[in-house]
Amino acid sequence: MKKTIYAVVFLVLLFSSCANEFNKVYKSTDNNFKYEYAKECFAKGKYVRASTLLQGLVTMQKGSDNAQESLYMLGMSEFNSRDYEGASATFKKYCQSYPKGSYTEEARFLIGMSLYNCTPEPRLDQSQTVNAITAFQEYIDLYPDGKQKKDAQQRLFELQDKLVQKELYSAQLYYDLGQYFGNCTYGGNNYEACIITAQNALKDYPYSTLREKFSVLVMKSKFELAQQSVEEKKLERFQDAEDECYGFLNEYPDSKNKAMAEKFINKCKEYTKD
Repeated sequence: MKKTIYAVVFLVLLFSSCANEFNKVYKSTDNNFKYEYAKECFAKGKYVRASTLLQGLVTMQKGSDNAQESLYMLGMSEFNSRDYEGASATFKKYCQSYPKGSYTEEARFLIGMSLYNCTPEPRLDQSQTVNAITAFQEYIDLYPDGKQKKDAQQRLFELQDKLVQKELYSAQLYYDLGQYFGNCTYGGNNYEACIITAQNALKDYPYSTLREKFSVLVMKSKFELAQQSVEEKKLERFQDAEDECYGFLNEYPDSKNKAMAEKFINKCKEYTKD
């Protein structure tokens, strides 16, 4: 028991001593000493301490031999401490300040990685996902033979999949709302909105692995739209739904939704056979 107490007391004193040492360095007016201490913190993985010191030093280092290194090291400290928004801003600043700098290629890639780590799950707003895609695409364009090209491409594909998933959620939501008109403020209906959303996704992401799911939603929505149409629109819409079903079967002959498509065709023929 006594050994445990001694160990706890020792650790408290040790942390207190480290904190006091850092505070002394932080308040010091010797910028070279502070910079060397920041480098030491960075090397030891104490990224929060390193970034705290470097944030006050990068401006003072501007124009010096350490200017590039200090700004890049600040970005890396922020990135490694998971301050991804701060890291992306710092790496952008580095690239703007040193377009041909020693760390520019890596900084370009890390802009994308910082934004990538900020992206939300697919149901939420995807503005940050679009920004990350742009950053990775810029890296690939600037460095077609870059060291991180393969990784950048892989991340870019992942982010595009997230955008596709967002569109699928939107299309599915419209379909699920069905005949509910409370959200149709400006006319139209949810089945039409589902069709438009899914068809736009098919055009924008023609090679997506979710392509069949969008096609199913279009087929189902066109059939439901035809069924609920006023009499004068039924024939035209059932013909459109029937064509959609045949198109689906041609593209996905082994789909698990094949029976549903055939069922829809038989239903449509009740109106189109004459």
